[in-house]
Amino acid sequence: MNHMEEKVYRIFVINPGSTSTKLSLFENKKLIFEENVFHDSTVLRKFGDINAQLDYRMEVIEQFLKDNHIDLTGLDAVVGRGGACYPMESGIYKIDQQMVTDTRNHVAGLYHASMLGVQMAQRIHDKYGAQMFTVDPTVVDEYCDLARITGVKGVYRRPASHVLNTKEAARRYAESIGREYEDLNLIVCHIDGGITISAHAHGRMIDGNNGGGGEGPFTPTRMGSMPVTTLTTDMKDVTNDQLRVLCSAGGGFSSWFNTSDSDVIHAKVEAGDPQYTRVWQAMTYQITKWIGAMAAVLKGKVDGIVLTGGLLRFDDIAEQIKESCSWLAPIVVYPGEFEQEAMAFNALKVLRGELKAKTYLGHPVWQGFKDQK
Repeated sequence: MNHMEEKVYRIFVINPGSTSTKLSLFENKKLIFEENVFHDSTVLRKFGDINAQLDYRMEVIEQFLKDNHIDLTGLDAVVGRGGACYPMESGIYKIDQQMVTDTRNHVAGLYHASMLGVQMAQRIHDKYGAQMFTVDPTVVDEYCDLARITGVKGVYRRPASHVLNTKEAARRYAESIGREYEDLNLIVCHIDGGITISAHAHGRMIDGNNGGGGEGPFTPTRMGSMPVTTLTTDMKDVTNDQLRVLCSAGGGFSSWFNTSDSDVIHAKVEAGDPQYTRVWQAMTYQITKWIGAMAAVLKGKVDGIVLTGGLLRFDDIAEQIKESCSWLAPIVVYPGEFEQEAMAFNALKVLRGELKAKTYLGHPVWQGFKDQK
């Protein structure tokens, strides 16, 4: 019996991002509906803690389902974007209570909207009885040893990036040139409300900026990297809670312009506003610097630079990156993202028995250097 004659599996995908909640319903690989609900950062900041957004975002989902007469009764699987639990290997995982608890407590030190994904999936499971999964959460850890070290003994760099989309985009690029993802060295940039730039060496993401932790370029919602002394001098009156908001929802464009709506900001750029143009181009400038850093990680052996994410709808971002980085490797652009498909199709493989879901360990996959003194 082929797949067209097999059972039709209904899979609901929930993807909370820093500025939106994306909802999709698939029947096997067929997309039945998709809705991207935008939340301006000025609204989200009113909730304070990200966990406090859970009821609000669930109300949005329930209202959307009601308004569109969508009944999830008999749902086979719900997949929530994962993040903030202990770092794990790449793959698809069953969501259990330990994962939900660890995610809510953001034990990995990551404070990002992705921590709502598994919690929202659990709410759907409790109501409709569907199996719960998460795929390639933001805390997937494949770092090489040298990428972990900091200048403070006992303090290590933690991964936090758009693993789900970057790996899917990397696989699509590999397929487009007739190669396997595991055979290539790639630099992959996810450019949207959050921005992460990562080095992929033969199927493993060995380094990259911790976007959820505020490292890397500033973004529409995040403050990005800056000298530690800046925090102790120019920002010494900023509380830890305020700093956490600057790293997740209130930095970047939100700080500069009191909105994270890139369409509004880019309209100002197109109109020739000097301040908006300067800040917009500075964001892309910082992206190019991180691309250069990842090229060094790969020792200059780069098979391609893959650009993906929602902000690539603005052509000037890719143009500025190409101007600075095209000498490194071929550059390909995939506007938007493939996260919904990656989550749904992995769940479908599990439901069909083609793939076995992994079990959450409840502790970091990397637990230190064995010879550490």
